[in-house]
Amino acid sequence: MALLVVLFVLLALAVLVAANWYLWRRLFRDTTARPGPVRRGGAVLIGGGWVLAVGALVAERAGAPFWLQRTLAWPGFLWLALSIYLLLGVVVGEAVRPVLRRVLERRAARSAEPSAVPEPEPVPVPAKAKPQAQDPQASPPPAPAPSRRLFVSRVVGGAAAAAAVGTVGHGTYGVLRGPGVKRVTVPLAKLPRAAHGYRIAVVSDIHLGPVLGRGFAQKVVDTINSTQPDLIAVVGDLVDGSVKDLGPAAAPLAGLKARHGSYFVTGNHEYFSGAEQWVEEVRRLGLLPLENARAELPWFDLAGVNDIAGESEGLGPDFTRALGDRDPARACVLLAHQPVQIHDAVRHGVDLQLSGHTHGGQLWPGNLIAAAANPTLAGLERHGDTQLYVTRGAGAWGPPTRVGAPSDITVIELASRRA
Repeated sequence: MALLVVLFVLLALAVLVAANWYLWRRLFRDTTARPGPVRRGGAVLIGGGWVLAVGALVAERAGAPFWLQRTLAWPGFLWLALSIYLLLGVVVGEAVRPVLRRVLERRAARSAEPSAVPEPEPVPVPAKAKPQAQDPQASPPPAPAPSRRLFVSRVVGGAAAAAAVGTVGHGTYGVLRGPGVKRVTVPLAKLPRAAHGYRIAVVSDIHLGPVLGRGFAQKVVDTINSTQPDLIAVVGDLVDGSVKDLGPAAAPLAGLKARHGSYFVTGNHEYFSGAEQWVEEVRRLGLLPLENARAELPWFDLAGVNDIAGESEGLGPDFTRALGDRDPARACVLLAHQPVQIHDAVRHGVDLQLSGHTHGGQLWPGNLIAAAANPTLAGLERHGDTQLYVTRGAGAWGPPTRVGAPSDITVIELASRRA
């Protein structure tokens, strides 16, 4: 087993080195005529970017001083996102290169064709004429035009870099301005008529940490409160760090307002950050943690289970404890961070499961990987007699950037079929 892990690490490292060498070659070596400061600067940029990225990841998981985490996080995590789209850009450029070369070759061939207009006869120069001395103030002759290969490399490399920077810039702006609001109607067969139109604000994956802090938390709270929900469900991955470092960032959560209160379940990142301490902290802020527990609300049961990651600490999900003795005639809404928990929810007769975790893929084409690993990537789907809604989340993990998966807070409006 240990040998397989070592081989996998070596293979991943080889792929990473090869990809970055290819990136340096296309963006810096092929766009310069000879070795020089541009090529050396490119190597420093790519190598330094990865040093910062790895440092940011290690500092976060190792619990390094928070000032160090914040120093490394912004440049390191943004480089992770930028390198993805730089690589995609130069790969797409491989298809553009031959087309651009053919266009230039045809243009050069047309320019080389002999002209049909006869050339003027040469004017005789008098025998005693002396060549004029060169004016020392005259500008030097223009530099020779770059070769066709060099020109193509510069055009393709420049376009790839511009597209990558634009994509990451737009995706980062989308995260930092705060999540939008989605509204989804979910009919429940067992829901009484009196609960028709009941609104649950679902928020997940806020990921407060060295990048997204107190200001971002306040935006999330303001957005949720603006929807005037009956109930608020925070379904995990609230933080990436300790209560000591991030307690002030999470403080705005005390301002959440809903008629029937705010509820919380753990996500996998809570178990990297001290889950027991965070459960107590959110309780202090006025949220009600559902640790494999159930609250019997007037018109339906609201249950919550711990995240799967808690199993390593003996605090994993316990569906029997949360749902085993409930009245099956009542509608049941379950809060569970990961969509894969839907299989247990189906077995226990849950009507609606609310989850997050996937981020909708966060960075395209990451949605392809996330979709393969989860029964539902985002949105509402039916699994047997149970419906599953997955929010794309309010924040972002790692790069504060989303591409093709905008952040959201979802207002679930329950509908009674008896209405």
